[in-house]
Amino acid sequence: MAHYSRAEAAERAGVEPAYLDRLVEVGIVTPEDEDRLSAGDVRRARMVRTLEDAGFTMEGLAAGLKGGYLSLGFLDTSVYERFATLSDQTFQQLSERTGLPLHLLLLIREATGSAAPDPEDLVREDELAVVPLVENQLATGYRPLAVERGLRVFGDSLRRMAETESDAWRSEIMEPMIAAGKTPTELTEVGTGEAGDRLGKATDEALLALWHANQARGWTANIIGGFERALTQAGLLTKLAHPPAMCFLDITGYTRLTQEHGDAAAASLAERLGRLVQRTSVARGGRPVKWLGDGVMLYFPDPGPGVLAALEMVAGVASAGLPPAHVGLHAGPLLFQEGDYFGQTVNLASRIAEYARPSEVLVSQAVVDAAPDAGVTFTEIGPVELKGVAGAVRLHVAHRSA
Repeated sequence: MAHYSRAEAAERAGVEPAYLDRLVEVGIVTPEDEDRLSAGDVRRARMVRTLEDAGFTMEGLAAGLKGGYLSLGFLDTSVYERFATLSDQTFQQLSERTGLPLHLLLLIREATGSAAPDPEDLVREDELAVVPLVENQLATGYRPLAVERGLRVFGDSLRRMAETESDAWRSEIMEPMIAAGKTPTELTEVGTGEAGDRLGKATDEALLALWHANQARGWTANIIGGFERALTQAGLLTKLAHPPAMCFLDITGYTRLTQEHGDAAAASLAERLGRLVQRTSVARGGRPVKWLGDGVMLYFPDPGPGVLAALEMVAGVASAGLPPAHVGLHAGPLLFQEGDYFGQTVNLASRIAEYARPSEVLVSQAVVDAAPDAGVTFTEIGPVELKGVAGAVRLHVAHRSA
């Protein structure tokens, strides 16, 4: 177990030595000897500073701890080692030592859900563990913009997962125990005892397993897409006479809605959207394949009914009072594995959806060619450059025929 001098402990806790002396004086921190503090003591100092920033007083906390109404003993357990302490280097020093762009290093803290730091702020120990990822991505050839996007997406997704986990612990464990009159010590034992330790390890292993499973799917999509491209260029893929269509429907402003109104509002939106999409797509011979962060991917064996379904879904979303939807469709060969579709047709449909404006159904020339009698009309908007797609793509806006 790590131990620190008072000066080292204060630095790692991000407090002044005098502040740590006060914590010892009021009995919140009790060092083993005059100048020997544990990692748990450092976490206690950081926690008390956080609680003070939230409006509690040190004296009130000390009284609550002394009277047995509160407990900080859980900070000594292994489960709370994830409450990282500060390192001995600033973001600016880390940038100079590694040669990494300062703005990417600062973004690591934002990815943890904290406010943006200053270059002279000390880096946390857990943030240092992210630095090798940034180094290796840049060394492999990732553009800084791609690294930045990855950090933001990782951080936002994991923040929502952590909040969901914390909400569940509060509603399922904490509040029932408090209502039953359990003491702080009893509550602490549940979270930090053998059962809590097992739950923490099981959570870590489950998250890693789910992450690896999703990685396998993403990597499989890249492998399939690479093979498809190579065979297409070699003229070894047969062109389909009646190609199916992939459709992506996205909700405009879904991420902002989640941030402003919380996951409960997002869940309600997803439920209403799910009923609408399921009913409309099945009625037109298609089906939802999978739900994404801000929308859904759908498969239609016939592009014509797929365009009609897309127009009906966009209208239905508006009638239901949901944020506007935008849709992209492309027709072509598809590769199928374990209930999912892969390949260039899927990728292009996704890019077309990203380009579409709110309440717009945008389709490729392949869809127009495959849907001559679908009861819809198309207005060409000309060749368009799409992100991640080589060459210009002819796109059309779909409308219901009179």
